[in-house]
Amino acid sequence: MKEACGVVGIVAAGRDVSYLCYDALYALQHRGQESAGMATFTNQQITVVKDNGLVSHVFAETALRALSGSLVIGHTRYSTSGSANWTAAQPVYRSAGQSGFALAHNGNLTNTTALAEAAGLSVTSMLSDSDLVAELLAREVESGAVLADALGHVLGRAEGAFSMVILEADAVHAVRDPHGFRPLCLGRLGTDDAPEGWVVASESPALDVVGAAFVREILPGEMVTITNDGVTSRQLLEPASGAEKLCIFEFVYFARPDTYLMGHQVHTSRRRMGELLAAQSPVAADIVMGVPDSGVPAAEGYAKASGIPFGYGLVKNRYIGRTFIAPTQNQRAAGVRRKLNPLRENITGQRLVVVDDSIVRGTTTRALVGMLRDAGATEVHLRISSPPFMWPCFYGIDTPTRDDLLAANHTVAEMTEYIGCDSLEFISLANLRAAIGLVDECCDACLTGHYPAPTPVAIGRASRW
Repeated sequence: MKEACGVVGIVAAGRDVSYLCYDALYALQHRGQESAGMATFTNQQITVVKDNGLVSHVFAETALRALSGSLVIGHTRYSTSGSANWTAAQPVYRSAGQSGFALAHNGNLTNTTALAEAAGLSVTSMLSDSDLVAELLAREVESGAVLADALGHVLGRAEGAFSMVILEADAVHAVRDPHGFRPLCLGRLGTDDAPEGWVVASESPALDVVGAAFVREILPGEMVTITNDGVTSRQLLEPASGAEKLCIFEFVYFARPDTYLMGHQVHTSRRRMGELLAAQSPVAADIVMGVPDSGVPAAEGYAKASGIPFGYGLVKNRYIGRTFIAPTQNQRAAGVRRKLNPLRENITGQRLVVVDDSIVRGTTTRALVGMLRDAGATEVHLRISSPPFMWPCFYGIDTPTRDDLLAANHTVAEMTEYIGCDSLEFISLANLRAAIGLVDECCDACLTGHYPAPTPVAIGRASRW
């Protein structure tokens, strides 16, 4: 799976906030490694710098100096809709209005075709759903609407997931979709009595790294507007009926372990997943190991609850973002070995419990098990800290179709044989919810097929598409 993107918005009077934004984006690098960008407002104009690559590659000191001003938005990207080339990097800019505006988006719209056709636009002419939103906003602004009202008009017709930050002259707006699929939080620079600025970001560690205090999460459908005078809030869109639907995989995989979501720290939730998984699916073994990085806290929890010693069996190459899906088994195994290398002394002759966060296609997991066997493991028992991934996501995760999802087309016994492990168990949905501490407040469509918002295709409960 490719992660959702990361967004940042900062306003701090009297400071060149591009340096703060750089640090905040660095803290969100795990959410997107294809491209990075910033937009600042100063001297009555918006300046945008963006490029393919990591935050550290895109923003040299010279680039940061050029991005002067006290208002900034930033973005790290993985493409879930549209192209992955340079022109699709964000923020997206439009010159409409006095100074124009720039927009950065985390999520994925599900009705882009309908929105484009209603406006007389071709979907193929748009680089992404974010580009489409920017174009529709520009038309509203050019017709005389102020940007804040234009956001209500355009996003009121949008379906799917969006946490957005928008920069215009003297203001940064942050808005979250009515379901709250993707995270977005507000932080304060300075003290409560004497605030020096305000920050919005996808995850709370981005606030920590710039010295901002966490204030609260942006509510579903809410728009927060930040200027040099402070923060105002407006319920821009009617919240969806029922509870908030934050993506459950933020807890399982996407978010940093030090992130707080809906009052719960992700690391604590992941450890609890492992504890409940040990009680649910015990096995006799010599060592419990986690697949870096998101599988490690769950492995620690499994070891604690089972009494089996925790140990490190895999070393991760920090310079490889993820293992690509290659056409042959040899190439897939080579991809895994580029990312992970076994600690043979901890593995040889051992019965292993290997804890991972999910199985999507199963190709990477199969190559991993083969590598552990080659390193001398006598038994490999897989324990997965999410239920079987059976349905595609349309709300900001780049997942394959049902035909390519291993669990959608095979029983656990068949998956066990294909992967080559001695046993395979997934945490139950009830235990996953209990580990997080939430019941109805998360979207679990990828696990259940129950989509809380419209999807761009019809999906039968018993059919593939």
